[in-house]
Amino acid sequence: MGTLNLNVKPAGSTRWDMIALGEIMLRLDPGDGRIRTARDFKVWEGGGEYNVARGLRRCFGMKTAVCTAFADNDVGRLLEDFILQGGVATDHILWRGFDGVGRNVRNGLNFTERGFGLRGAVGIPDRGHTAASQLKPGDFDWDRIFGTEGCRWLHTGGIFAALSSSAADLVIEAVQAAKKHGVIVSYDLNYRPSLWKSIGGQSKAQEVNRRIAPFIDVMIGNEEDFTACLGFKVEGADEHLLHLDVSAFKAMIETAVNAYPNFKVVATTLRAAKTATVNDWGAICWAGGEFHESVKFPDLEIFDRVGGGDSFASGLVHGLMTTGDPKKSVDCGAAHGALAMTTPGDTSMASQKEVEAAMKGGSARVQR
Repeated sequence: MGTLNLNVKPAGSTRWDMIALGEIMLRLDPGDGRIRTARDFKVWEGGGEYNVARGLRRCFGMKTAVCTAFADNDVGRLLEDFILQGGVATDHILWRGFDGVGRNVRNGLNFTERGFGLRGAVGIPDRGHTAASQLKPGDFDWDRIFGTEGCRWLHTGGIFAALSSSAADLVIEAVQAAKKHGVIVSYDLNYRPSLWKSIGGQSKAQEVNRRIAPFIDVMIGNEEDFTACLGFKVEGADEHLLHLDVSAFKAMIETAVNAYPNFKVVATTLRAAKTATVNDWGAICWAGGEFHESVKFPDLEIFDRVGGGDSFASGLVHGLMTTGDPKKSVDCGAAHGALAMTTPGDTSMASQKEVEAAMKGGSARVQR
């Protein structure tokens, strides 16, 4: 097919190319060790929605901002400092008064092991009562953000929507406002069982995400996400192998698109984890009635897998915004995600030149 017309506002016509709505946590990384025996940690920032905005800014040079909230203490200011280093604008961060203990509001922490070989990556979040989880409708002036300032794209996701009923309501408010102002909306289903298990599990996830789905233009998620969050399932498929079964995923997506004809693009990564540090990696997207598979990265050696899917999303969004070509976009997403997993931390350290080389099958030879 040719290019896909998403009716994205022209570059330069708005203050923001993209706004991300979500929570940002402080990631504590024990490096090669284990959380349970660590004596020191490397510190990063990360958040499923924010990571996409940071990738678009840092790798692809787009103007992005984040809508979130922090408790106003030194941990919150450290998170702000990370965001500033990443180039994402802080104009729409809300600061909440800190009570000295964190009984009422605090900043989220995420202890994360990278994994190695047969030991998979492990994430242990500590995010109860966070400032971002207490965000609610009315906290952001969407008419000003999307209208007066102007924005081309909104990205949010299922991690933020799972934090509280008010966060889910805020997502609904944001996506409805985005549609009112002609802003394209992408959403990563990003199902995390740990976030939903104490508030109703999959049935609650489906209730929330089915309210959100009718307002989404670009839906991102793997087969577990579509099953857990929207209730779509391929009968008879082996859930442990479905990442490799492209035909099964295609059948699921066709069902989803029939249910939600507002979906203009549906995309997922295709990952087969041979070990925690060696994966087959690629991606696929549906757009305009056709499927497009990305360049493949077999036996990809992984340094830190956390954030690979978010970097896929930012590469995909960049491609859709700049080319409108689904094949180039899914290639860009797959390449960016692959490169992001070769460095530590949740966020991408890749350059656009490196992404473009990887899209063409670039090698790991020394660059001089």
